[in-house]
Amino acid sequence: MTTTLRPTEPLQQNPDGTRSRRYQVCVNSRPVGAVHLGTHPVFGDAVARITSLHIEEPDRRRGRGTVAALAAEEVVRGWGCRRIEVAVPADAGPALRLATALGYVVRSRGMEKPLGDTPPALPEGSGARPMTDAEYGPWKARGDEKYARDWIARGVPEAEARAKAERDNAVLLPEGRATGGMLFSVLEHEGTPVGTLWLSVREEHGYVFDVETDAAHRGRGHGRSLMLLAEAQAIAAGKRTLGLNVFAGNTPAERLYASLGYGTVGYAMYKTLL
Repeated sequence: MTTTLRPTEPLQQNPDGTRSRRYQVCVNSRPVGAVHLGTHPVFGDAVARITSLHIEEPDRRRGRGTVAALAAEEVVRGWGCRRIEVAVPADAGPALRLATALGYVVRSRGMEKPLGDTPPALPEGSGARPMTDAEYGPWKARGDEKYARDWIARGVPEAEARAKAERDNAVLLPEGRATGGMLFSVLEHEGTPVGTLWLSVREEHGYVFDVETDAAHRGRGHGRSLMLLAEAQAIAAGKRTLGLNVFAGNTPAERLYASLGYGTVGYAMYKTLL
């Protein structure tokens, strides 16, 4: 039997500058599923995304998804793409196994924690205050560089990584420190600044965009204190869930989040197209 992709629409030129197209997955011309492919809104036409891939239940476990995914790679190679990315929910075990078998690598994972009603207290000697204007500029410059370097270290070309850092900041912080729903805090221990927190409370759930302990104060539990601060601020803002993203390979952070009750909700995966 032959599994192929059959376009169901013309190639779309979308308002955000991306291209996309929907396909039927067919076995000997019989539709058995669907695929939606597109290019990346930040990384550009050189990077493709599998937005969705679905095989109908009667045709699962027969290799249809594998062939469809490989056919999708051929399609986007024809678009000139050099990399392909996919987001896989944590509870989609078969999809995760398929992506791994096809050579996709986990770049990062999203984690979430349900919150209670009572804000946790910080350890004795620790307290928090808003970040000042004088602190915000240097903090943001360091954060932008670190963010870009994190992407570069995980297979993203430097120009693409820096474009993503610039785009993400423009979208998330159009008014800088004054952007509504964004909280920037400095953690102090016995009067000494030891770390920083960037928390968003503007959406339905709270979200930790950045948390960092100063290098000279690491290994003393301040990272845990910063996460407790994030929980307290999210609860105070009426949020019932707190989320974050952690890059693959950041084992200390993964262990900290797991110990605090965060669970994985999804994986961001990528593959270089040869």
